[in-house]
Amino acid sequence: MWSYAGRRLLSVIPVLFGISLLVFIFLHLIPGDPAVVMLGERAGPERIAELRSKLGLERPLWEQYLLFVGNLLRGDLGTSIFNQLTINEQLARRWPATFELAIAATLFAVVIGIPFGILAAVRKNTLLDNLATSFSLLGVSLPVFWLGLLLVYLFAVNLQWLPAGGRLSIDVDAVFKPITGFYVLDGLFQPQSFWDVVRHLILPAMTLGTIPLAILTRITRGAMLEVLTQDYVRTARAKGQTERLVIWRHALKNALLPVVTIIGLQFGTLLGGAILTETIFSWPGIGSWIYEGILNRDYPVVQGGVIFVALVFVVVNLVVDLSYALLDPRIQYR
Repeated sequence: MWSYAGRRLLSVIPVLFGISLLVFIFLHLIPGDPAVVMLGERAGPERIAELRSKLGLERPLWEQYLLFVGNLLRGDLGTSIFNQLTINEQLARRWPATFELAIAATLFAVVIGIPFGILAAVRKNTLLDNLATSFSLLGVSLPVFWLGLLLVYLFAVNLQWLPAGGRLSIDVDAVFKPITGFYVLDGLFQPQSFWDVVRHLILPAMTLGTIPLAILTRITRGAMLEVLTQDYVRTARAKGQTERLVIWRHALKNALLPVVTIIGLQFGTLLGGAILTETIFSWPGIGSWIYEGILNRDYPVVQGGVIFVALVFVVVNLVVDLSYALLDPRIQYR
């Protein structure tokens, strides 16, 4: 298994180079000049040329890319054009917020989606099955930005049950002391702040987790329907085992492989697809950071953020692949 994991990790290298090249090309195809963005539209050509020279933007593109790749091989993702902070430093400050949000959204999807899919399969063609199918179709169809704004209007503006954005209230933020950057974890050591942290996490997690929830419901239902018609399930029922035991011990375990695959893919997608959610809820994570980088034409920010998300995506999928052996002993890695 370890040799397989090593080969998979080595295959990440060409993937990352390909991503870095594509991101670099597409970024430089976007109209706009970082120097003009920083100095404003009224800046004179001399000042713009001076700043472009200072930032190294006058060099040929191939030279800029090779410089970027050289720094990347040394673990240096560069420095922001806009605020002159290193990308590594900003990533270290922002990734816990995005990971915490992605984990909460995944838990929201798994805890509701898998039981809902199992019930829909067990009670096929009933009202519950039709509700699950309709709900999953609706969940996949709803645009994230529209759902986020709707939840804010309903729960934050009208009912005033939950905050509309941010990770902490102003008064709590003044006394809260981040330890790991994962505020839920840090809140366990500061009980007076814990509930405020959780309240700020609920709406973004619901918004981000709705599409994965709908997908998981459909995948679980489909996988369970297929497994429930297998001979070993009929044999288990013929032996007199209870329906609950048949479902949980024989059917669900064998239906989990496609479900786990989808969970892994969705978690990776949530990390990179949180831009809209983080922007709507003023969530200080990687998504909103990359969005600001695109607006400011801050090339190192976008390149560093995308490569970091791609690396995490590949590692998460590797972990999912390795977990197959735990779920199905027939799978062996060579």
